[in-house]
Amino acid sequence: MTASPLSAPALAGARAVDGSPDPLPLALHSERPLDLHSTLAKLVRGPHDPTFRMVPSGPRAGLWRTSLFPTGPVTYRLVQAGVRDVVGQVWGPGSGELAASLPSLLGEPDDAASFEPPARLADAHRRHPGLRVPRTGRVLEALVPAVLEQKVQTVTAHHAWRRLVTRFGTPAPGPAPDGMRVVPDARTWATIPTWEWHQAGVDPRRARTVVECARVARRLEECAAMEPAAAQARLQLVPGVGVWTAAEVAQRALGDADAVSVGDFHLAKAVGWALTGERTDDAGMLRLLSPYAPHRYRVVRLLEVSGLGHAPRRGPRLSIQDHRGN
Repeated sequence: MTASPLSAPALAGARAVDGSPDPLPLALHSERPLDLHSTLAKLVRGPHDPTFRMVPSGPRAGLWRTSLFPTGPVTYRLVQAGVRDVVGQVWGPGSGELAASLPSLLGEPDDAASFEPPARLADAHRRHPGLRVPRTGRVLEALVPAVLEQKVQTVTAHHAWRRLVTRFGTPAPGPAPDGMRVVPDARTWATIPTWEWHQAGVDPRRARTVVECARVARRLEECAAMEPAAAQARLQLVPGVGVWTAAEVAQRALGDADAVSVGDFHLAKAVGWALTGERTDDAGMLRLLSPYAPHRYRVVRLLEVSGLGHAPRRGPRLSIQDHRGN
């Protein structure tokens, strides 16, 4: 594996956008397959996430994303340049940190050598050899949207995320596509007025949880250097952060291939249906996944990319809650 400034031939695959400030060019060559899009797909929070954009063609084509590092915000653009190669550019004060973290972001430390998939997912595993578990290292960045997704329809949480980041985030550095923003810093999250949460459709309980997370953000960011079990335990010390939320953070910020989102409304049914043809509950899901530790989340990702976890729907759809009227 190498992560370095682009060579001249590689640079042709990620040319600087006309009129942009000088970017830091990036390249990662892996010794094994790497699928950029499936690896980073879970970092996206809805089709209109202001921190993410896919540009399908033209001189700006690629996967664009923003992030906030201790040294400052970044915008980065990544392009799949081969089965084992990703090239790109990064703009902003935090460019050096993003460059240093690129291998982790693209799942280089994610070791699936010992993984034997369930029989029903063997074909999916074969067809997705480049699927990895990323590690952003940015804990609050993953924690806030996870809190917003607690016990509400996903579309409701995505609306709140989009509104709050657009309103309180900062402009994306460099030549980012229109409308892209960088997530607010911890101080900003902690000082968002009550009425702004209300207008975003976030109930007081979730708003309080985000504010409390922001107030102890420094201690929470330390989770990125901790063992997974200790990191999840520390996250759960914050009132309002439970097993599900901690697992959602671990899957994105900590690169934890074993983190299972226990308590998810759909997941247990999906796992049961995919592995046995029958629905199950959380306890049953954990029993079914236990033979695949420490790769239980990898099994879940295979279900997601293969579409095999979609059990037939029973009963009416849940109504979308609107907390702004409460």
